[in-house]
Amino acid sequence: MTGRSAFEIPREELVARATRSSGAGGQHVNKTSSRIQLSWNVATSAALDDPQRDRLLHKLSSRLTADGTLTVTVSDTRSQYRNREIAEERLEEVVRAALVVPKKRKPTKPTRAAKEKRLDSKKLHSKKKKNRRADSLD
Repeated sequence: MTGRSAFEIPREELVARATRSSGAGGQHVNKTSSRIQLSWNVATSAALDDPQRDRLLHKLSSRLTADGTLTVTVSDTRSQYRNREIAEERLEEVVRAALVVPKKRKPTKPTRAAKEKRLDSKKLHSKKKKNRRADSLD
């Protein structure tokens, strides 16, 4: 599979299975196997290094089978060939999204203006509350 990142899933590691689609489509649905189930075993893939494998196994844990296989099923079109292309794109999207490592947050301090604004807001709120009080002591 080709893509924008340096990571590629080797085609020989993909297992495609054609099955009959469900739903509307009349006689065509009943006699053609156009739905594609595309599987890729994350746990045994040679294309991944250990940190990538660990990240995928963790991030995609809800989508993986017990043996570590990621499966994508597509029955969007009547064409088996087109469904396979779509399945490959979706599989690539899922894997690419899971491999993205978010940037570490750099803690920052509030600016002087932000501190002053917060304090001014507190003073205003305090003044408003003070004006509402009944002057029982005077």
